[in-house]
Amino acid sequence: MDSSLRERMARVEMLVKQMKASPDRETGAAAIELVQTLLELHYAGIDRMMEIVADRSGDEVIDAFSHDEIVGQMLLLHDLHPVDVETRVTAALDSVRPYLRSHGGNVELLGVTNGVVRIRLAGSCDTCPSSILTLKTTIETAIQQAAPDVVSIETS
Repeated sequence: MDSSLRERMARVEMLVKQMKASPDRETGAAAIELVQTLLELHYAGIDRMMEIVADRSGDEVIDAFSHDEIVGQMLLLHDLHPVDVETRVTAALDSVRPYLRSHGGNVELLGVTNGVVRIRLAGSCDTCPSSILTLKTTIETAIQQAAPDVVSIETS
């Protein structure tokens, strides 16, 4: 995601917090309602776009949408992402396995429940605290990029 988009997303979050904290309760409530209404409109539009694409172009375009950094984030925001969280987490783990193996490690997905990902680290790297931290950070970063809707990651 480019830095200007990140900045805009951070700005939106800050403005929503500012509206909620406004001493003018009526204006703050109206502003929040405006944001919610716009999000509902976006949801309906994006949902309809997904239906149109599915009807005409098949799964290839929807797959491209789901893997696009910006479009994928919008789909997640509206709970319209076509790929479930466990599949996205599995793909993220598969993407880092070569790196983990190069350091004598591996990771096993134990499950995903209510947005909580449970993993187990394995391999010869488990005796070196710095290696464990590096591998755990690599894994967590990959999961967060693939599935930002994950609530937490538990390692056993």
